Formats: sequence, structure tokens, C-alpha cells
Amino acid sequence: MGRTLVRLLGSFERGYRLIPSRMCLARVERSTAHGVLVVGWHNGCHMLILGIETATPLVSVAIGGHEGVLGLFETSRGRRHAETLVPAIEFVCKQADVQIGEFGAIAVDVGPGLFTGMRVGLAAAKAMAQALRLPMIGISSLDLLSFPLRHADRTIAAVIDARKGEVFYAFYRAVPGGVQRVTEPCCAPVDDLVADLIARGQNVVCVGDGALRYREQIASCVHCDFAEQFVQYPSAAPLVQLAHARALREEWVNPWEMQPLYLRAPDAQINWSTRS
Repeated sequence: MGRTLVRLLGSFERGYRLIPSRMCLARVERSTAHGVLVVGWHNGCHMLILGIETATPLVSVAIGGHEGVLGLFETSRGRRHAETLVPAIEFVCKQADVQIGEFGAIAVDVGPGLFTGMRVGLAAAKAMAQALRLPMIGISSLDLLSFPLRHADRTIAAVIDARKGEVFYAFYRAVPGGVQRVTEPCCAPVDDLVADLIARGQNVVCVGDGALRYREQIASCVHCDFAEQFVQYPSAAPLVQLAHARALREEWVNPWEMQPLYLRAPDAQINWSTRS
């Protein structure tokens, strides 16, 4: 890829910018007196995005763009995320007939979820983004869980099993083209989730492995519906769909700026702090 000098109004730091005159994403190396030095181009409308989701027991990798999801690989192999992820990326690239160098951005699930799984996905996504000099887009696992229910006519409760009797959860409502989060993500005991459901007094559909694990406890206290088993984990398919829309709005960050959403300290840290 050659270097190109593009004239833009204002000053720009090193990073990524959408160039309206060319309708594409530019990787800016540095500003000059005459413009900005661009060392990479990606068509904004036809940008290909690699999505990596490892925040739960499911390892999910997808490739997508303006045409939707072009390739998807998903498997649940316990906690073997590290040894599964790279072959999964290679497989989905072959499935979609896409070369690594064709990506315009890397999207990743930033959590909340399993601490080890999140670290595997984030580390791999950051390494690829830095090596390919691409921007990154981080999306919450709870957002990904709720997105497939975007046509629901009721409040959506996205619930992920946090173990130790706790869940990660947030509430959403359907809006044109997607969903809107109406509460901040939190980590709390299941009883707190039940109390929130009762306090809302609304018709609610619960989705996620946390909702399914504690289904009896929830259903015994409040009337609500539960989404089917096949949407119990976040998937990389909605990840690339949501990421593509955000890329067109320039909602990306540099790899070194990407931060996980833990909501709770790692189990090892909790265990150490509680030792007498």
C-alpha cells in the first residue's frame, strides 16, 4: 500500500479517519503542513470486519460487512479458547474466501464474561490490529446477546452467568434497526436480578446462559419468557453487524486504547483478598 497525502481541514493525530470525499477509511500516519499522510485505505461502505467473541464458553469468529455475515465459526470446547481461536480464524477466512490483509477493522467482545476467555480474545484481536495497523471496535457481550431479539415487543433482559451465584445483566428495548440499552451493565446476585424484574412490572423476555441456568429461580418469583437455547451465548455474527454500523459512524479506537469490561475482579484476585 503506497503512501498518499490527503488534504483535510483541521489537524489530526495518528489514527483512523473516514475521508468523506473518498468514502473510505484512512489510516493516518501523521499530520503535515499540507494535509495528513495516509498509509492505508479501506472502503467505508464495503469494509470487511473480523469479529472475535470469546467472553463465554463459546468461541465464535465471523467475517462481515455491508452484505451481512459472510462467514461464521462457532464451537464450545470448555475453556480451550486459546488453542481454538487461531484455527477458527483461519477456517472462517477460508470459508469466506478472504485474506487477512483485506480486513478494514477488528471487532471484539469486551465483556463482561469469563476472565480468561476475555483475555484470550482481546489479546488476539489487539495483536492482529497492531500487526495489520487496523482500528478496533469493542462491543459488550450483553449488547450482542440482546441484538438477535431486536424485533421483540417487550423489554429484553440480557443475562450472562457470572458464576458464584451472580450474573452480569442489563435491560434493553427494541428500537428501529436494533436495540437500546436502558440500564448500565452490572454484576449482582440472582436475587437482585429478580428484584429488578419485579420492580419493572413489565413484560420481559430473558436471554443468555445466566437466565437459563437460574430459570426456575427467576420464574418462581416473576412471570417472564425465556429465549431459546440457541441464543444462550453471544455470537460473532451480531458482533460484525453492529461493528460495521459503528465503523461507518467512526466509532472505533486504536488497539492500545481498547479496554475490557470486567464488572468484577478476577476470581484469583478475589480468592487472594479473602485469605486470612
